Amino acid sequence: MIRIKRFIDCFVPVTACNMRCPYCYVTQSGTSRNQLPELKYPPKYIAKCLSKKRLGGVCALNLCGHGETLLPREMTGIINALLKEGHGVFVITNGTINERFNEIIKLPRWRLKRLFFKFSFHYLELLRLNLMDDFLENIRKIKKAGCSYSIEMTPYDELIPHIDEIKHFCMDNFGALCHVTVARDTTREELPILTNLSREDYGKTWGVFDSNLFSYKLSVFNVKQTKFCYGGELTSTLNLESGDLRQCYQGELIQNLYENPSAVIKWRPIGKNCPESHCYNAHAFLTFGAIPELNNITPTYADMRNRVCRDGSEWLMPTVKTIMEQKVIKGR
Repeated sequence: MIRIKRFIDCFVPVTACNMRCPYCYVTQSGTSRNQLPELKYPPKYIAKCLSKKRLGGVCALNLCGHGETLLPREMTGIINALLKEGHGVFVITNGTINERFNEIIKLPRWRLKRLFFKFSFHYLELLRLNLMDDFLENIRKIKKAGCSYSIEMTPYDELIPHIDEIKHFCMDNFGALCHVTVARDTTREELPILTNLSREDYGKTWGVFDSNLFSYKLSVFNVKQTKFCYGGELTSTLNLESGDLRQCYQGELIQNLYENPSAVIKWRPIGKNCPESHCYNAHAFLTFGAIPELNNITPTYADMRNRVCRDGSEWLMPTVKTIMEQKVIKGR
């Protein structure tokens, strides 16, 4: 059985995107430069700096950009190199970059079994851009190749009139309802829910998707975490362009991983000093075990991503499901 040592959320420095979603965090902040990154280091070097030996074992590495993650041409090479190193690799994508999916499915199948795609389901934008067929075909491609996946929709008020049609679409095309996240308003310091509804009505409106992801995120959203957090040791964030490893999104810099690939990483937990108003991505950090005191009452990351389809199949394949069902444990 694969034992996971750490969960690392890896930032892909791309702001370009082929969609213009009104609820996008980059759109809200006005920070999009619509640019592809010029990655300084080749995939082989990145994987060397993130070797199993250096990180302490197999890690779950989540790759996500501020724009569309798979737009940079280097992404296939980076994904392959990290899979070759033995890690579990999760990719956040809008599912429409056909060229990249065609490249990825050609990778060795024994590597692909550790690859997971979170397909962001931008329903109205896919229809507007006439990209729905591409989206569905790319899901079929990676599923056939042995990868795991999940389909997640960001709820926003303008989408409410389309809820019934979206549910029917999901059952007809995915065999299960999509998962639903909780959108945040990044223009305000407290990062509240992005909606004009009351919290109660918001929960009732989007609860019809029966999504574990939605239920858990809503239960901890805007709840300040005060227990000892091992962000910076069991979980962390990494800028794939610069190599800067941080405790969390606003945590302290731990060190630069690219400057000396053989340097021992000096992990340093954030403790009770989290600068965030709340753990808005608790569905990843807390479900993987960043706050061990909460492990007994916190679901697993697999609960956030999996669905059992009406034909009995699951979105998560066995290897990825095993990775996602774990808590990262200090000293293991």
